[in-house]
Amino acid sequence: MDNTITIINSAQFLQQIIDDCTKKFKSISAESWSDKPLSNKWSRKEILGHLCDSAMNNIRRFVVSQYEENNVIVYQQDDWVASQDYQSENYQNIISLWKLLNEQIIKIIKKIPQEKLKNTCKTPEEHSIIWLIEDYIKHLNHHLNQILN
Repeated sequence: MDNTITIINSAQFLQQIIDDCTKKFKSISAESWSDKPLSNKWSRKEILGHLCDSAMNNIRRFVVSQYEENNVIVYQQDDWVASQDYQSENYQNIISLWKLLNEQIIKIIKKIPQEKLKNTCKTPEEHSIIWLIEDYIKHLNHHLNQILN
């Protein structure tokens, strides 16, 4: 498949996800955002916070990998969620942050030059930018399904 088409489709798909989910999030009560299924499991707020952390790390991957190949960009997801204390944050603020970060990702991926899409980043496994974009959307959908179900 042509990478240009893949990028355009990914950007459009990501925009659709943002639009759909921000509407659906309105039907979730404040209490439900904070509920933890088990003490050692994330609440909806923490899952969405994790998606913010993922967006931040992927923004760095998408940008840095364009000019510096094989950079290692990893993060400890549980530590990030705990350090950012999403559980005590207003869920509407987390939604706003998530939306803005993903809109920034759309801008970034639309501007990645075709010849840079094969550049790689280690996460710690080595992957191309195009692979990272596709994987980001899969990961996003997985966790959004957890929030919405």
